Amino acid sequence: MTKRAISDSIETILEKPFPVLDHGFIRVVDYMGNDDAIVQAARVSYGKGTKKVSEDRGLIRYLMKHSHTTPFEMCEIKLHIKLPIFVARQWIRHRTANVNEYSARYSVLDKEFYIPDINHMCAQSVVNNQGRGDVLPENQAQQMMDLFKRDATQCYDTYEHMLSQDPGVARELARMNLPLNFYTQWYWKIDLHNLLHFCALRADSHAQYEIRVYADILLHEIIKNWVPFAYEAFCDYKMGSYSLSKKSIDVVKAWIKGDNISQDDSGLSKREWEELTNILR
Repeated sequence: MTKRAISDSIETILEKPFPVLDHGFIRVVDYMGNDDAIVQAARVSYGKGTKKVSEDRGLIRYLMKHSHTTPFEMCEIKLHIKLPIFVARQWIRHRTANVNEYSARYSVLDKEFYIPDINHMCAQSVVNNQGRGDVLPENQAQQMMDLFKRDATQCYDTYEHMLSQDPGVARELARMNLPLNFYTQWYWKIDLHNLLHFCALRADSHAQYEIRVYADILLHEIIKNWVPFAYEAFCDYKMGSYSLSKKSIDVVKAWIKGDNISQDDSGLSKREWEELTNILR
């Protein structure tokens, strides 16, 4: 029996690894707080009192809608994550967490490296300088996958050779020979507000696939079980909504009135115009 606030659903998945990609995983190590903790912080009160569950849900939705973020910071979660090094380098850009990573200075890395599925072997996008374009033809995609596997295997064999000599190269030097698709692990502790911000960016369709699959599990498997009211509000007001500029709102108002507004009349750039029309399509 514990006196701490718990979330029944997340208790059932503590320490359970959620597989990601070919060798990765996410597992919940510990957490603090739940939906009640968000409400309590917002009200600066004690205990549950006589308020109704519907009132808690409504308050959380109000907080999310109006970006009152501090109450969400009252909840924290600690995760154990295994991920490719290149994904970790994207991930660590989110500097609002506490991180302790597996050190290849002290330990030898496992022979595990990420190879994209054939359906994710894509050409460089011609419209997005940092993204994928069309999927490569099957024979070409297979060739690229074979190259990834060959190079990673060769690099690891060299890494093992460097370590096995007498005397061998120091681990902190030998690790330099490993490519970015090798796996690392870390413990990652973060509050709910910053975790939701991470998901808003990384669970978005524009994010790189390999980090997006981690964010999807964080959002739809872990946060949903941990703080279901906050999850629902986040999906409604952040993931399922759009931010419109004043000019865009003026265009929408004009359309509602029946005015025939074109891009030239709107004051919007071509990109802004396309984004607006795609939202309303």
